[in-house]
Amino acid sequence: MTKPIAIQGIKGSFHYEVAQQYFNSNTDVIECMSFDGAVDSLLNDETNHIVMAIENSIAGSIIPNYALIDNHHLNIVGEYYLDIQHNLMAKGDQGLQSIKEVHSHPMALLQCKVFLKDYPHIKLVEAKDTADVAKQIAEQNIEGVAAIASKNAASMYNLEILAESIQTIKHNETRFVIVKRDNDSLETKDINKASLKFELNHKRGSLATILNVMSDCKLNLTKIQSLPKIDTPWKYAFFVDVTFDDYNDYDKAKSIMKLMAEKFKVLGEYKNARV
Repeated sequence: MTKPIAIQGIKGSFHYEVAQQYFNSNTDVIECMSFDGAVDSLLNDETNHIVMAIENSIAGSIIPNYALIDNHHLNIVGEYYLDIQHNLMAKGDQGLQSIKEVHSHPMALLQCKVFLKDYPHIKLVEAKDTADVAKQIAEQNIEGVAAIASKNAASMYNLEILAESIQTIKHNETRFVIVKRDNDSLETKDINKASLKFELNHKRGSLATILNVMSDCKLNLTKIQSLPKIDTPWKYAFFVDVTFDDYNDYDKAKSIMKLMAEKFKVLGEYKNARV
């Protein structure tokens, strides 16, 4: 029996859309109100896969999720880019002027802050999930409160869209990763992207040297993110994504970086969703 897919949020959320599109439209899900809860469902063997947002084209990286993947020794086995269109929605027959509060996930509020600044009478309230706010408004018949969520959420919970596509930058994408306990057994010919983590000595040129290795081995650096080491002040762990045309080039770079960097770790080797 196929196990359900763990997502952060509920049906109607952007994570739910990714689960449907990456796997299939009939995918069953485990609804988790936090990323920690989604990881717990994986560790407890309730699921084999998590759909996890990792970065957004407007708001940047979701840094705690890098740490979750690393600390629990999980593996990235795939990725998916979703076009994120935020819509303001509420119970029917309400104009914007009658809305006193807007509830949504902090990331959604951040992505829509320019639109919301034009309505200073509206109080912004952070919530755990975009779709869950829409569901609560519908089930509790709440007036004067609007949600920021997807069109699917509006349709699913029978809410009226007051304003469409209200995010500041209209081309707004979130990159999601598919996470498992173990690596998928992809053939090397199908692998053209990797997520890596390493630490470096705090000395001049250490990062530049690693980046030169990547360049010399024909790797394209698509992402670099530093995360401070809590127990070692002013020392950082680096999370990088690289793409490549030939797995042998990547394998050579990996062998060199293992020798040069501290605590070198492969977080995942998978197919580039941009190709």
